[in-house]
Amino acid sequence: MDKEQAECLVRTGADTPMGRLMRRYWVPVMLSSEIPEPDAPQVRVKIMGERLLAFRNSDGQVGLIDEFCAHRGASLFFGRNEECGIRCSYHGWKFDITGQCVELPQKPELAGRMKIKAYPCLERGGVVWTYMGPPELRPEPPALEWCLIPEQNRFISKRLQECSYLQAMEGGIDTTHASWVHRYELDIDPMHKHALANKYIKADGNAIFDIEETPSGLTIFGRRNGEPESFYWRITQWIFPWFTLIPPFGPHPLGGHIWVPIDDENCWAWSINFYPDKPLAADERQAMEDGKGIHVKYVPGTFRPVANRDNDYLIDRVAQKNKESFSGVEGFSIQDASLQESMGPIQDHTRENLIPTDRPIAMTRRMLYRAARDLEKGIEPPALKAELQTVRAASVLLEKEKPISDWAKTALKADPERPVFSV
Repeated sequence: MDKEQAECLVRTGADTPMGRLMRRYWVPVMLSSEIPEPDAPQVRVKIMGERLLAFRNSDGQVGLIDEFCAHRGASLFFGRNEECGIRCSYHGWKFDITGQCVELPQKPELAGRMKIKAYPCLERGGVVWTYMGPPELRPEPPALEWCLIPEQNRFISKRLQECSYLQAMEGGIDTTHASWVHRYELDIDPMHKHALANKYIKADGNAIFDIEETPSGLTIFGRRNGEPESFYWRITQWIFPWFTLIPPFGPHPLGGHIWVPIDDENCWAWSINFYPDKPLAADERQAMEDGKGIHVKYVPGTFRPVANRDNDYLIDRVAQKNKESFSGVEGFSIQDASLQESMGPIQDHTRENLIPTDRPIAMTRRMLYRAARDLEKGIEPPALKAELQTVRAASVLLEKEKPISDWAKTALKADPERPVFSV
C-alpha cells in the first residue's frame, strides 16, 4: 500500500477524507448503561478526535455536546446535570441537548445567541449512537440483527484498544489467524469449546478465499479442509464502515465487533454475542461478564483491559512453553490486541508484504479508500440503507462439489425465522 492511501485510511479527523466518510454513518458512542438514569453524571466521550460530553437529561433524553463551555472554554464535565441541561460550574451558563445555551445568568438576553456543537443521538441495542455528518443527510437508524432483538438475547461490551482502528478491525476480518494465536484456547474457552469447527481450524491453517463485494461491504468465504468429502467454510461479514460479524462456533452464540476510532492512535473495540431467537443462558452471560470468549476483564472503573501493554499483556511463558497458550497471552481479544498494538499506534503499511491469505484485508482497504475518495467527488457512500446491515456470518460443512455461492444465496440473510448455520 502506498503512503498516500495509508495516510488516507488511518486519519479520521473531521477535515479528512476518511473522517468525512465515517461521519456519514451512525456512530456507536457508549453503552446506554453508562448514563443509566435521568440527570446521571455526564461522561466524557472522544470520537474521531472530537472531545465531547454525553449526558441523559431530566426527561431521559440523551445528548452529545461539545465538552467545553462557549464562555471561556471550561470543561462541562465539571458542570451540573440538572433541569434538562448541563450547567457550567464556572459561571452558570447552561446548555441543552441541542447545544443551545438556555440560561446565561450574567446577560440573559444573550443566551439565544450562544450555542456549542451538538450531535443527535438515539438508543438501540443497548448502545447510544450518534450521527456526526450533515444533518440533512442523516441515514436510517442502524438495523444490525443484534440491535433489534430482545435485551436478554445479547451481551455487549467495549474495551479500549491502543492502536489505529484499521489494524484492530483487520484482525476481525482476518479469519486465518485463529489457526495460530487462538489454537490452544479454542478447546477450553466456554464460548468456543465443543465446536467441531475447532478441529478444522487447527488442522488447516491456510484458508483459501472466495470474496464477494456486496452492497453492504464484503462477504468473505474462507475455505479449509473438512471431512474427506467436504470443505469447512467460515463466512465473515464486513459491513461499512467498521462492523464485522464472526463465523459462529458450534452451539455458541453468534458474535460481532465494531471498531470505532477514538482518535488516530486509539479505538473502541466493541464485542457482541447474541442469539437471534432465544435468551442467553445464565452461565453464558456470566462467562461473558467474567471476560471469556471475545470479552475482557477491566482495570476497575475503566474500559481498559487488565492485560495491557504496560504489563506485557500478562504474558505467561510457562503456558506458552506448555502449549496452553500459543502466544503466552490469555483471552481471545487480548491475544489479538497484544499483536495489533505491538505494531505501534499506527502501523507503517508501506512496509508490509501481503500474501494471498491477506486478500480480505487488501479488499477492505481498497473499498474504504475508494469510498472516501468518491465522497470527495460527490458520490454517496455505500451501505447507508439500514436494510443492507441485515446479514449474518456463518460456518458450514459443504460437499466439495457444491459451490459456496449457491448455498449462500439464501443462508446469510438475518432473520429470526431462518436457521443459524454453525459448526
